[in-house]
Amino acid sequence: MATSSPHIDVSLIDFDVLGAWMDVHGLPGGPFEHVQPVPGGTQNVMVRFERGGVPYVLRRPPLHVRAKSNEVLRREARVLAALRGTDVPAPRLVAAQTAEEPVFYLMEPVDGFNPTLGLPEPHASDPAIRQRMGLEAAVALAALGRVSPDVLPGFGRPGGFLERQVPRWMGELESYGKLDGYPGPEIPRLRETAGWLERNTPATFTPGIMHGDYHLANLMFSREGPWVAAIVDWEMCTIGDPLLDLGWLVATLPSAREQLPELPAPEELIACYAELSERDLSAVDWYVVMACFKLGIVLEGTHARACAGKAPKDIGDLLHQTTLDLFARAQTWISR
Repeated sequence: MATSSPHIDVSLIDFDVLGAWMDVHGLPGGPFEHVQPVPGGTQNVMVRFERGGVPYVLRRPPLHVRAKSNEVLRREARVLAALRGTDVPAPRLVAAQTAEEPVFYLMEPVDGFNPTLGLPEPHASDPAIRQRMGLEAAVALAALGRVSPDVLPGFGRPGGFLERQVPRWMGELESYGKLDGYPGPEIPRLRETAGWLERNTPATFTPGIMHGDYHLANLMFSREGPWVAAIVDWEMCTIGDPLLDLGWLVATLPSAREQLPELPAPEELIACYAELSERDLSAVDWYVVMACFKLGIVLEGTHARACAGKAPKDIGDLLHQTTLDLFARAQTWISR
């Protein structure tokens, strides 16, 4: 019998089926205990529990499965399996069911915290730890960039990856025009930014594993110090150019510094990454501008939905302003 928090919908999980599956995989048996939800920004369900004295986190799709829910979880499980045994801080996969539905996987709990949700001690009282946390984010990212993409054969399409970015995201922006009430992208210097990116696309890059959404909200830090305990939320992972993850980290830094003003300057993050990577960073400005461009267009999608009455207006307005800020930030990097 599963004992649970009153806030979790236990009906989402058939513990008899899960228990039988765990038994087949040779995992410790016994009753399910200490069942509780794991909070996060994802629509997927995450539940922590213990069985046979061993703690686990279950990740599975929501009750009403979205079109790509199962495929996303299959990809995540494959990535976590590939990273097991590397020095990349990531949740450790225990076992996964990916060949049939429902798709889910078990991972070991991460002993850490998300800095966007608050800081424990000693982090809250020590500005030096908070400053080092930013550099450790670059250290963890460099570790991911050193993993050979051969561990994930056929996982992405690295050929022409950079050349596809501007058309891909301009097409996404144009698709918002199908939403009634959206006046179109009122984004200053949109076309100029797109043109600059296309004219300055790096001619070559070394393919690698990309997280795809690398920023502080997707990192868990050690409770003992500034180190990254785990990179989480791998649903955007692909084989592409890992330097775009570095650009993403730098592009989102100003927002992160609103909560953690001691975080290092962009140049410090880039220098830290460069010391640990053999990648060519001569075009790093391009990657930051591309990150601002892509993220701005993604956020504009919520503004468009808000204009159509499909998202809260205040959230849409806020994210539209964030898009404008990102494009202004892009112009700063273009003029450097």
